[in-house]
Amino acid sequence: MSAPAHPDSTDLDRIHAAVKREKADQAPSNAPAPMWAIFMLMIVSIIAGGQLGQNPFNAPVVDVRPGGSGGGDTLDPFQTAMKKGSSGYSVCGGCHQGNGNGIPGQFPPLAGSEWVQGGTERLIRVAQHGLVGAITVKGQGYNTPGGMMGFGAAMSAQDLANVLTYVRNSWGNEGTMITKEMVEKVRSEEKRATQWTEADLKPFADKNVPGDIPAGPGATAAPAAKK
Repeated sequence: MSAPAHPDSTDLDRIHAAVKREKADQAPSNAPAPMWAIFMLMIVSIIAGGQLGQNPFNAPVVDVRPGGSGGGDTLDPFQTAMKKGSSGYSVCGGCHQGNGNGIPGQFPPLAGSEWVQGGTERLIRVAQHGLVGAITVKGQGYNTPGGMMGFGAAMSAQDLANVLTYVRNSWGNEGTMITKEMVEKVRSEEKRATQWTEADLKPFADKNVPGDIPAGPGATAAPAAKK
């Protein structure tokens, strides 16, 4: 008897080709992660990265710069005022110079100035409203065209207090702190809209604005700031 013919449906070549097209089953341990899991992992990573970038565990920020807190201790009020006042002084340095010596014949010095080391009320009033006309500083006459502008509208009471504290304790000057409350007291009592003259300020030359000063070096004649 002759062998029966293979039917088309059992053609071996076509069966093999179909098997080759099938993808091999992956082991459970190698199966790809679902998309929702990948998305959640990305969200957690972003949040964790943000927290790490914002000083994790609320660790104290240490200022290692010269004159800073160094070992993590916070600055006392006088040190804080000096540090911030040094930056704020940039608005004054163009005329009075970085060394506080001013420019002869044009802008009076702040270093060793009786205007700076004298009564705090006169100094606050000058910084608040400005000064115009002829003045005498350290025995020398000055009459700057247009005078000095006031910074009361441009600076907060705290910023102004910081700058004045810095000026009173730099370049060999020594003086007590000027606080935000002192500046606010002058502001509340004096609504002047024009610059002062030397004659106007004479009654305040040796007068100090009353107010509490934080304990520490700024409560007495503070040590001069090093340049």
